Amino acid sequence: MAIITLTSDWGLKDHYLSAVKGAIYNLMPDALVVDVSHQIPSFDLNQAAFIIRNFYRNFPPGTIHILGINTEASIDTPHTVVLHDGHYFIGADNGIFSLIFDEVPGTIIELDIIQDSDYFTFSTRDVFVKVACHIAQGKSLEELGRPKKSILSRISFKPVIDGNLIKGKVIYIDNYENVFTNITESLFRSMTKGKKFVIQFRSASYRINKISRSYNDEAEGEMLALFSSSGHLEIAINQGKASSLLGLKIDQPVLIEILS
Repeated sequence: MAIITLTSDWGLKDHYLSAVKGAIYNLMPDALVVDVSHQIPSFDLNQAAFIIRNFYRNFPPGTIHILGINTEASIDTPHTVVLHDGHYFIGADNGIFSLIFDEVPGTIIELDIIQDSDYFTFSTRDVFVKVACHIAQGKSLEELGRPKKSILSRISFKPVIDGNLIKGKVIYIDNYENVFTNITESLFRSMTKGKKFVIQFRSASYRINKISRSYNDEAEGEMLALFSSSGHLEIAINQGKASSLLGLKIDQPVLIEILS
């Protein structure tokens, strides 16, 4: 049974999601379609990439992932399928692949297939579904288009090391309003090396000087920092909404000062 995941910025109000699912089931009635998220902010490749890179490895090899974010094709952003780490990803080559993967995928195919519709506003239904079902039927990727050696590069903001400071920023806020930064645990450990530190944000209005192992390490309503399963530094409030209560939004700075 083929597993096909759907990630998009369609929301749940309109017909788009049902139209795509119907198209899949029309071609492959026994497919298993998994909704990942359809609440990504419109056209936000960074938010989409964060979600995708943190879920896809939990699916078995051979899973097909349809990326329904900013899907309109152009000469510079062609429809593309890639095979990476045993998984298939279908989307527009608009930079999202480079945000998901840490290296260039081994197999990249620029799609060249005829769609059934004369409209070019619904690529996910009219192109990506056909590609997903082609792959699920065990057919060759090379039949779908021409091989490429590279993908469009879109560089995500990396933390900056400035003396004894790690300068990062907020990159994601989840449904609980936990706040994720672009500071990874590996970077934190390599810089602090057991030294004391202070995590600062909102112009040093808030300060945290320890890493918790779980939310319940702190009392209910208390602020904390921990490393989430994503590997990123997370700022949270135990059973509270950190983003709203602490005033933390996407792209706001988070600093770690390493004390001597």
